[in-house]
Amino acid sequence: MTTPSEAIAVAAALDGAVNRVVRGKSGVVRLSLTALLSGGHLLLQDLPGTGKTLLGHTLAVAMGGRFGRVQCTPDLLPADITGTSVYQPNSGDWHFRPGPIMANVVLVDEVNRASPRTQSALLEPMEEHQVTIDGTTHALPRPFLCIATQNPHGQAGTFPLPESQLDRFALTVSMGYPDRTAEREVLAGIGARHALETLVPVTTPELLHAVIEAIGELHVETTLLDYLLDLIDATRAPSAPGTGASTRVAVSTLALARAHAVLCGRTYVTPDDVQSVFVYATAHRVGAPDGSAQTWHDLSARMAAVPVPR
Repeated sequence: MTTPSEAIAVAAALDGAVNRVVRGKSGVVRLSLTALLSGGHLLLQDLPGTGKTLLGHTLAVAMGGRFGRVQCTPDLLPADITGTSVYQPNSGDWHFRPGPIMANVVLVDEVNRASPRTQSALLEPMEEHQVTIDGTTHALPRPFLCIATQNPHGQAGTFPLPESQLDRFALTVSMGYPDRTAEREVLAGIGARHALETLVPVTTPELLHAVIEAIGELHVETTLLDYLLDLIDATRAPSAPGTGASTRVAVSTLALARAHAVLCGRTYVTPDDVQSVFVYATAHRVGAPDGSAQTWHDLSARMAAVPVPR
């Protein structure tokens, strides 16, 4: 059984390794690792060329796992993601040929360019960590992190993500452009692909899976549970825009807060941990489907109005 102290050490090692490659994005790296260590998934909303693929690939290498990538297009089929059964004439048997989803970290690029039917192929693996092909269930590797990127809502050739799909993502994050210092480092060959080529794993998938389970057992005070429920209730007020946050959001936010505490080097959860993840965990699930700035502003204001336990 992995102890909380061991979990903190693994989290710190991952944080250091990923930041050596993904330069100038320590906040995004922290949130991405929070999603990974909580057992959740990540939705990135940003323009091409901001390092989304690099982030996913770096996470996979740092954990010693496999990296898969799906480029979504309107003609992409569900089997292109999950895999398919292939008939072998010599033996007369059907063999499962796994798709890119059978990896520890999977980047689903431009997810809203895929048709709704293809998008639905992600629901089972993201929720149940398995795929079912021709009546046979195949377990995904553990741990499993799906990082999906989404084009700005309303662009030509995009399909809106249904609420059921959005609800599978624990966090929504924007990469944004790096600062000038980080961009200079990339141009000078410090970080980015140059560093990824020499990056060595700092853990194993097996140990990381045990760490995630240990984080899920981290103690949380009853007063903090009530604080989280107060925040959820604030999104359900009659004056709140869109739909209120579901119970799934509350469960996911608690798991994220535990992971954030470990990344901060603590074996207990504080209100700061909940506040650090709450808006990121909620914006895409209530209000506008693209997590608009107005939704973020409203959620931040509602969080600020809820009394913090002492």
